[in-house]
Parts: sequence; C-alpha cells; structure tokens
Amino acid sequence: MDVIANNVANLGTTGFKAETVKFEEYLMPEAEWTADRFQDREMSYVQDVATLRDYSPGAMVQTGSPLDVAINGKGWFVVNTPDGERYTRNGAFLLNQAGELVTSEGYQVLGESGPMIFGTEDTGVSIASDGTVSTAAGNKGRLRVVEFETDMALRPEGTSLFTTDQTATIMTQPRVAQGVLEKSNVQPIAEISRMIEVNRAYQSLASMMEKSDQLRRNAINNLAEIPA
Repeated sequence: MDVIANNVANLGTTGFKAETVKFEEYLMPEAEWTADRFQDREMSYVQDVATLRDYSPGAMVQTGSPLDVAINGKGWFVVNTPDGERYTRNGAFLLNQAGELVTSEGYQVLGESGPMIFGTEDTGVSIASDGTVSTAAGNKGRLRVVEFETDMALRPEGTSLFTTDQTATIMTQPRVAQGVLEKSNVQPIAEISRMIEVNRAYQSLASMMEKSDQLRRNAINNLAEIPA
C-alpha cells in the first residue's frame, strides 16, 4: 500500500518512475527431527523481496517553454548537487539569479563542459535535438546526456533524482525535444485498482483473524466449563 500510495501521490511529478513490489514464494523449512510419526507439512508463504522501478518512458507533453526539455528514448540529464552528480529525466529547467540553468530544486544542469550559464545577451534560447544549446549570442555548448549499462541499478534520491555506482557514458546522439516535458509513467487507473484490491485483501485478512480469535476464545470458555 505504501508503494501504491507513493505512485498515486506522484502522478503529476515530471519524470517520475513508478514502483512495484516483487513477491516470491517462501517455503518454511522442515524440522530436522525425523523420529516423529508424522512428517512436517510444507508451509508456503509470500515474501516481499524487492521494490522494482519501471523505467519505461512517460507521456510527452508540449509546454512551449524554451527551457523545458525532454529526452525521447534512452538517456539521463546530469545535475550537480551538494552530494555530487545525480541523474534525472525531469527536464523542467529554469534560470536562477546568476543566469545558471538549474532544476526546480535549484541544482545546476550540467553541459559537456560544465554548468550552463547564460548572460543578458543570451536571448532566444534554442535547443537542438542532439542537446546543443544556442542563443542570439551564439553557441552555449551541449547538454550532457548520459546512459548506463543498466537503468535497473539506479537508486532513487527523492522523486526525480537518481544515483548509481555505474560509470556514465555520454551519448553522442541523444534525442532531445525542446518545449516538451516527460510526465510520470504511473498508470492512474491501474494504481487505483491495485489500491482497492490491496485494501480489500487487508480487510478480508483482518476479518479472518478476528473470527479466528473469536473461535479461540469460545473454545477456551467451553473447555473451562465444569460439567454439572
């Protein structure tokens, strides 16, 4: 329920990737004692072993803002945080007071030569499909778009930032779109359906446990009665 609720809460978060819980069957180990007349029965349980993230792309939405950027296909933007470089698909960028291109959290967006910085003469920002940024004053460099051997090894830090121990490889031909944002890939109807299903399962289990407890109390009361 926690995972589903987090997905629903981030329906509107740009670049958010949905999570799901992986369950596996767990067989209770049998006792080593074999002298009993009857052997132990195999007890099968369900164990939650991991939380997986869906890295499929979200819907692309036109915004018209020249600083909104989306990656079509593979790739991650690189941002500079106090804890080092992090990676994101959230391309809702803006300019801070120093003229630096930053994320909505205020982290610098990195180009291939470092932070992207704009001056007062840099009007008419244009971002090409390969990530090259240019203005009326000239070329400003290219956005650093990277890829990894496997996205599944990325670890989330917050709603849209990720970190990893893998080595990032700069993409030579990324597919970047200006004036577009990649929305969350959460499927709202599916998540609401799962939430209802989990809630009903919880209520069913709670009812079963209550009935089992009532049967136990009745048995104790009946056994404690002294025959007349």
